[in-house]
Amino acid sequence: MSLSVVILAAGKGTRMKSGTPKVLHKLANKPLVEHVYTTAKDLGAEEVIVIYGHGGDQVKETCKHFDAKWVEQKEQLGTGHAVMQAFDSVNLNNNVLVLYGDVPLTKKETLQDLLNDSQGKLALLSVNLDKPFGYGRILRNEKNQVTGIVEQKDATPEQQEIQEVNTGILACNGETLKRLLNNIDNKNSQGEYYLTDIFELAEKDNIEIKTAQPEASYEVEGVNNRLQLATLERIFQKNIADELMTNGVALADPARIDVRGNADISNDVYIDINAVLEGDVKIGSGSNIGPNCVIINSTIGENVTIKANCILENAIVENNCEVGPYARLRPEAHLSQNAKVGNFVEIKKANIGEGSKVNHLSYIGDTEMGKNVNVGAGTITCNYDGANKHKTIIGDNVFVGSDTQLVAPVTIEDGVTIGAGATVTKDVAENMLVISRSPQKSISGWERPKKKK
Repeated sequence: MSLSVVILAAGKGTRMKSGTPKVLHKLANKPLVEHVYTTAKDLGAEEVIVIYGHGGDQVKETCKHFDAKWVEQKEQLGTGHAVMQAFDSVNLNNNVLVLYGDVPLTKKETLQDLLNDSQGKLALLSVNLDKPFGYGRILRNEKNQVTGIVEQKDATPEQQEIQEVNTGILACNGETLKRLLNNIDNKNSQGEYYLTDIFELAEKDNIEIKTAQPEASYEVEGVNNRLQLATLERIFQKNIADELMTNGVALADPARIDVRGNADISNDVYIDINAVLEGDVKIGSGSNIGPNCVIINSTIGENVTIKANCILENAIVENNCEVGPYARLRPEAHLSQNAKVGNFVEIKKANIGEGSKVNHLSYIGDTEMGKNVNVGAGTITCNYDGANKHKTIIGDNVFVGSDTQLVAPVTIEDGVTIGAGATVTKDVAENMLVISRSPQKSISGWERPKKKK
């Protein structure tokens, strides 16, 4: 049976103490609701319906890339009422799975287990908790069949001892779900329409209630405040660290790595403490990432050394390169094999050729650099004239002396040597020596100024 997913994301999130809607708070640099949406799509959902409410315009704008239908819940009258809002938009012939925009860590495999063999049934995801306070308790008969769910505030002392609780996540045929919800009422302590009330009705209608459980309780934990958000963040990061180490990646401290995207890391990579990997990051075998590095949407080849405190963004670093410490590779920086970029060097929109070196205190931008170039300390490419960017082209086997300015647009042909302190404003032909400095003068009898009393 085809699948429709309804994501409830209308809550205000008062306990977050924030002007940002709760479902937009980020876990691993991605909104909570996006984690849920991604899981829904991974399940192969034919359609996704997001029920929004508080901060709706902000939610829709942030998540405008979703392939989803958006339905507003104008009044907050409970979870049952929230799901009812979807009925005009959802394909009622499908199996409908109800998820929550503030429950980000439910695994695809857990939900697939819930959906398996659920046709014609009401499927419920439950979990056993040592401390079930606050959760709706699962009621079962002597045959261990689910007969209903009672909320904490409505439960008797005996029912409050039950440790199996409701997660709120359920699946049911759309027509059946609509029929059940049309028969619930709000005669409870909260005056709300509880989604959980459909289970008692289903039992009376002889609809089989199937249950499944997650491997770990964190899969069904919601975020209501910043403490819970921080707890789930660390669980998320620990799971990634465990997977990386299982696949042969060495982590100096598994508790001090943050992956905020997709990390494709080969075996025999070593990652020191406080690494932050954002977006799509690929790191080849044998590479070494030093402490306090930030790598964003970048590809790093094999046997690369990234020393401490480097920032790489939208960069490509080929095999056997060395970067840092304290280097910054900005977007479209490309280091060819065996290139070296040293301390306090910034590279932007530039190709550094095979075996070339930019080792100290330099800025190279909008540049095509050939092979085996040596760039001295303090060199900059002057690529911006105040209105437009211009390109610098440097051939193979060029030596650039320290404290040189290459004023673009300019081309330096193969084999050129540029003396220290030069300002190069014109193209230079092959194998030329360039010197651009005032003649040195030594003046005798000169007295240094003295401070007046």
